[in-house]
Amino acid sequence: MNKAIISFVVCALLGFGLGYLVFGVIMGDSEKQPQVAQTETTETAAAKDESTDAKEATTVSANEDNILNKKGCLGCHSVEALNIKGGAVGPDLSQAFTNVEGKHGKPIEEFLKAPTSAVMSGVIGKNPLSDVERKQVLELLKQASEK
Repeated sequence: MNKAIISFVVCALLGFGLGYLVFGVIMGDSEKQPQVAQTETTETAAAKDESTDAKEATTVSANEDNILNKKGCLGCHSVEALNIKGGAVGPDLSQAFTNVEGKHGKPIEEFLKAPTSAVMSGVIGKNPLSDVERKQVLELLKQASEK
């Protein structure tokens, strides 16, 4: 009986410790810890300057105004198609706009409201997207999938 109680206490402490380490320290609180994204290269900036005004309006850069940076997504994910560097823990989101439904059984719009993956349901549950933010994320991911 004593061994069972001691095992339970040790496992519980390890579980809480690992949970704190993963979700508190590694993932961090997106509001308190700044997320870093790769800055634009001079080639990207030059290409952007040459584009038309309409194209500039739809181009999303990898700066602080990027919705993925604001919401902390870049702590785990990157979007290689848009040259947005982020964390390597989560998958690259370049094709998420087209691949989420096949992977998770629901359209990406619905997935962003109520994710079916354990990790993302915990992340979005703690930091839900507003309708405007969800629309911005969808526009960015659609843009990435078209490249």
